[in-house]
Amino acid sequence: RSRETIVTRAASAQAAPRGRARNIPALTLGAIGIVYGDIGTSPLYTFREAARPAAEGGLTEAEVLGVVSLLLWAMMLIVSAKYVLFLLRADNRGEGGILSLVALVQKASGRSGAVFLLGLVGAALFFGDAIITPAISVLSAVEGLRLVTPVFNPFVLPIAVGILVALFLVQTHGTAGLARWFGPVTLVWFLAMAAAGLNQIVAMPGILAAIDLRFGIAFLQWHGQVGFIVLGAVFLCVTGAEALYADLGHFGRKPIRIAWFGMVLPALALNYLGQGALVLSDPAALRNPFFLLVPSWALPPMVVLATVATVIASQAVITGAFSMSRQAIQLGFL
Repeated sequence: RSRETIVTRAASAQAAPRGRARNIPALTLGAIGIVYGDIGTSPLYTFREAARPAAEGGLTEAEVLGVVSLLLWAMMLIVSAKYVLFLLRADNRGEGGILSLVALVQKASGRSGAVFLLGLVGAALFFGDAIITPAISVLSAVEGLRLVTPVFNPFVLPIAVGILVALFLVQTHGTAGLARWFGPVTLVWFLAMAAAGLNQIVAMPGILAAIDLRFGIAFLQWHGQVGFIVLGAVFLCVTGAEALYADLGHFGRKPIRIAWFGMVLPALALNYLGQGALVLSDPAALRNPFFLLVPSWALPPMVVLATVATVIASQAVITGAFSMSRQAIQLGFL
């Protein structure tokens, strides 16, 4: 029932017996589902929440480009540079995670109260992520039903609550048997997000200017306190990034890096750019830019896929919280 059991069984179905080097494809697929499940559901709500504070008087083109630029560069600097390229090298006998990092630093520099306190704060932030992710992700996915037909409006919240209750009831029995589907389902989710975003980018190629960081910097310079609020919402796009480091011992550096640069980052970037392009062409689409990316005929299957993806992400972050509790006990940090 632990995160280790889920990860092991998810990868072992296709694993070759001659070591991790032979298992790169299976481990990469497993990483897509388990490591990146959380961050992969962020597009459901992040752009909408980030752009909303600046949209009271109507969004200008520069504002849309600025918000999208901040989203793209938050992923590049925090996930790509900090976690994938740098922090993955700081393993403690092959293991990662904030508590492993604390043990590693204390081993190198002696026991330090400040380091210990920082480690506990980091662990607490992860627990906070594990609390809000299931609720906000599942609710955002189910909200897509409102676009299918207004008949569902009164039922969105009860359906989300029912899914969450079922998720926690199943959790007590373990989900290792379902874990083999996490990678393939999440892979389909990333491909669907990328395709939806690419369609809008082709229609509005000017959104590609958001790749220039100067638009993000200019947005923060000209919006003062509102810019600070927007930046706080922008950080929702990297929610779940700590799973990269926490799951280092389960998957290894190479599969995690291949999954990020080969699939996850391109899919997320295309989707955020697509949402920005949609809002540029139709500012009213800000009410739910993620689901409005897809044509009406594709909306019901997209809502179903989003709901399944958020359940997978929620399950992964919940087991991650239990795994961190277990690690805290083993390290004497409880």
